[in-house]
Amino acid sequence: MSYFVYILSNPARTVLYIGVTNDLERRLHEHGQGLGDAGKFTGRYQCNLLVYFEISPDAVQAIAREKQLKNWSRTKKEWLVGTLNPRWEPIDPRTWQG
Repeated sequence: MSYFVYILSNPARTVLYIGVTNDLERRLHEHGQGLGDAGKFTGRYQCNLLVYFEISPDAVQAIAREKQLKNWSRTKKEWLVGTLNPRWEPIDPRTWQG
């Protein structure tokens, strides 16, 4: 099973949310519907655009990476997003060509 570390942003690209999941499409739907504790944050800040994700082979590595990214500066997070998605366009994981 694969795990995903992902970054969401709002339409103005002023807020970043970092999360981890084993089902990216389901989790994006949950964020969009404001479900769960994370949905409170992402709903409040309209943070539902996927701008970055990476795949991890197991949960332990994914959680460690999530914690690492959460400790990064905003500038470093912006750099990371730019490496995969230079225009910060919303990513549809079903059609993403990378």
